[in-house]
Amino acid sequence: RYMCTVNFLKSGALWMCIVLNPHCKLEQKASWLKQLKKWNCVDVCPWEDGNHGNELPNLTNALPQGANANQDSLNRPHRTVFTRAIEACDLHWQDSHLQHIISSDLYTNYCYHDDTENSLFDSHGWPLWHEHVPTACARVDALRSHGYPREALRLAIAIVNTLRRQQQKQLDMFRAQKKELLHKGVTSITNLEGWVGHPLDPVGTLFSSLMEACRVDDESFHGFSDFTENMGQCKSLEYQHLPSHKFLEEGESYLTLAVEVALIGLGQQRIMPDGLYAQEKVCRNEEQLVSKLQEIELDDTLVKIFRKQAVFLLEAGPYSGLGEIIHRESVPMHTFAKYLFTSLLPHDAELAYKTALRAMRLLVLESTAPSGDMSRPHHIASVVPNRYPRWFTLSHIESQQCELASTMLTAAKGDVRRLETVLESIQKNIHSSSHIFKLAQDAFKIATLMDSLPDITLLKVSLELGLQVMRMTLSTLNWRRREMVRWLVTCATEVGVYALDSIMQNWFTLFTPTEATSIVATTVMSNSTIVRLHLDCLQQEKLASSARTLALQCAMKDPQNCALSALTLCEKDHIAFETAYQIVLDAATKGMSYTQLFTIARYMEHRGYPMRAYKLATLAMNHLNLSYNQDTHPAINDVLWACALSHSLGKNELAAIIPLVVKSVKCATVLSDILRRCTLTTPGMVGLHGRRNSGKLMSLDKAPLRQLLDATIGAYINTTHSRLTHISPRHYSEFIEFLSKARETFLMAHDGHIQFTQFIDNLKQIYKGKKKLMMLVRERFG
Repeated sequence: RYMCTVNFLKSGALWMCIVLNPHCKLEQKASWLKQLKKWNCVDVCPWEDGNHGNELPNLTNALPQGANANQDSLNRPHRTVFTRAIEACDLHWQDSHLQHIISSDLYTNYCYHDDTENSLFDSHGWPLWHEHVPTACARVDALRSHGYPREALRLAIAIVNTLRRQQQKQLDMFRAQKKELLHKGVTSITNLEGWVGHPLDPVGTLFSSLMEACRVDDESFHGFSDFTENMGQCKSLEYQHLPSHKFLEEGESYLTLAVEVALIGLGQQRIMPDGLYAQEKVCRNEEQLVSKLQEIELDDTLVKIFRKQAVFLLEAGPYSGLGEIIHRESVPMHTFAKYLFTSLLPHDAELAYKTALRAMRLLVLESTAPSGDMSRPHHIASVVPNRYPRWFTLSHIESQQCELASTMLTAAKGDVRRLETVLESIQKNIHSSSHIFKLAQDAFKIATLMDSLPDITLLKVSLELGLQVMRMTLSTLNWRRREMVRWLVTCATEVGVYALDSIMQNWFTLFTPTEATSIVATTVMSNSTIVRLHLDCLQQEKLASSARTLALQCAMKDPQNCALSALTLCEKDHIAFETAYQIVLDAATKGMSYTQLFTIARYMEHRGYPMRAYKLATLAMNHLNLSYNQDTHPAINDVLWACALSHSLGKNELAAIIPLVVKSVKCATVLSDILRRCTLTTPGMVGLHGRRNSGKLMSLDKAPLRQLLDATIGAYINTTHSRLTHISPRHYSEFIEFLSKARETFLMAHDGHIQFTQFIDNLKQIYKGKKKLMMLVRERFG
């Protein structure tokens, strides 16, 4: 659909070129007009700007001037791809001033002193052509297309001179109202129609016409060749400052004029159009025009043009895309400014940076401002305040903004003042954390190139940007957050030990407690970091102290996720370790899960603190609840480990934990497993230091094993009834095996045989309706 729209637009522009044939007969034009209107009325006729209707007034004629210029635009029908061609049928070539412009190189009026806005001649006496710019340029295109290249060139020069005069008038106008506008801080003055991205491509037409005229091989000038088609081979063509035309300043040429009009068009202040297609066309045409300019090798003459236009654009206020104060929804200048910056940098670094820094802004993302002055005329219509179009190309625009910033960072390497200025601009104007992170990474790469010593100033810029990203993403979800945190620690390591110490002391403004302990402090305390920084013992201890302080603060704030890391980080400091352990104990009753407590308990045992591990295991048991059918629960291994630990410590510890097990575990198979293990060896048989204790096995008739045995038998009984409630025939054999395991447990009791017999008899009585199952029970158990 996009390509169809592009092709239709080309068709519309072609028809405009056809109907503007200067020697077209009236009857032929009438025939074309009839056909165009017929196509225009078809329901499926594409709109000029894709799927979005353009509600601008008739643009083939000059824009109405003044604040009320667009009052009736909402009532106008949408513009189709043929609307401009239909409107162009009303245009003619009979204007005497126009005829003189295109027919003679000698048409001047040195006695003309009318300096009004629509003057026919400028102060040099050279002719001007005041017409809606895209329409005037369409005339140039038509002349070229119909075999009148010299006439097209004359009109093109008159148009460019008119634009340059208009640019000066706008500069004077802003200077007159500068104090007032800067005091307000906002403006509603804007151009509703941009020349770059326009359906008629006025700037491209002027640029192509002038470049065609400065070809070394001038033979093509007598015919017509489409410059845009040749641009791909521009490197092989040669363009020179051919002898200047009569209506050019001294030292100027067709080449300088072509470059200047491109710069004027690219720097024009214009409002972002509505609709996806129109916005994409603005971006695409800007990049195409910049690409054409990049093919031209700059000499001193062209650099002079660049300087002149850069100064104009910076000083022209709301009439320039680079003005000091512009409309909030102006098309950003990032792509153009990057080209200006790289072109000016070798010749005028101060102007290059001033231009690029001015272009860094992205006003549409900043806070809403009140409407400004809406009463200024001058081919510029004021838009309704508080209008918020959707910027479909915003992600692309932000990428271009990022590219501009990266270009400046690269160029500023080694210049402390410039780097600080660029950093401030990035922090003020870039609103996307992902782009700031990219810039931080770019700065880091540039600062640490292998062929030179690290640039410490650029490294600090990288770190500052990284810190800003941390603050921006601290309380938001970002899938790259972990990568960002790890990168920041790497960057801080390159900056030095004081940077690492700083991020740890200020962790709460940068990281979550989990990030601070599991990534930041752990990485800082790693051997690789110590070796990388060549730290002495004093520096190591200072970092370790900061890491321990961080760990304890994080453990207090988020014990569930940070306690284990805190204990690990504090291992080498007795007081800090005790503090961390106490934090765990305090938090055990306030929200820590049994999984977290078991994990820490196992760590404690591994570190040689079995009694502390035992204490945490008992706290974990208080949070656990295993029902009768959870015989594959992941916590079972923890329960078995806790009981084994208690058994190894001694009878008292085992006696203390069994009531907790009985309370928390209702699963018969788990309880029977614990019971079996407790009867195999004497409690405390292997002491803390591997010393074997001599003692008798614990009796099943006495506490604490009697309590465990009774609980296990009770669990088997309850589980059996639960299973029989919804049992199906395919589970009968599995159930018989379950009863066999239950009998083994029953028989461990002094009167177990009697209890099991009574249990089986009860089953046969209660579930006698399940005849097949009870038959299997009788076969196995009598």
